[in-house]
Amino acid sequence: MPKRAHRAAVLARRRELTPSQVVSLSLALQRRFLELPEYRAAGELALYAPIQGEAGTAEVAVAALAAGKTLLYPAVVGGDLKFCRVRALGELKPGRFGILEPEGPGCDPAGADLVVVPGVAFDVEGRRIGYGKGYYDRSLHHLEGSGKLVAFCYDFQLLQEIVGEPHDVTMDLIVTESRVVRVNKHIREGEQQ
Repeated sequence: MPKRAHRAAVLARRRELTPSQVVSLSLALQRRFLELPEYRAAGELALYAPIQGEAGTAEVAVAALAAGKTLLYPAVVGGDLKFCRVRALGELKPGRFGILEPEGPGCDPAGADLVVVPGVAFDVEGRRIGYGKGYYDRSLHHLEGSGKLVAFCYDFQLLQEIVGEPHDVTMDLIVTESRVVRVNKHIREGEQQ
């Protein structure tokens, strides 16, 4: 199935979720993430502010800040993303596309131990379908294979196979409400059973 068809089908399914389902699934997903050794070992992580029924990140943000971790969020600047440090969720303000964004000086997301990425759909090999604007692809391509790129998605967003393109950024780790998929060999070797 072409990317456009996958995108339309998964977005339609996501729109069918009730607000209470979004909260419930998001909490399950975030709690699974908070139990991972990768999260516990991370001193700095980047999150996203969810839109349109995307998996939430607020519980992770609150836990990370309470644990003294450094937290980054992206802001759209021109055709790219700029990542900025956030010390409280109240610092995020509506930006481009109505997405909550930080203000302030940017920093390189390569310094983060984990970068949590939203998407419309993912596959078990880490390929990602976004909204088609390419912001995350352009901004994070240099981190592919580093073990840092984490996808948050619901089970129905995790497909068996997506046809990827060279410019698509590939995830290392995928977290859903019911499972964790370690895609990158670097992560699988460090996996604790």
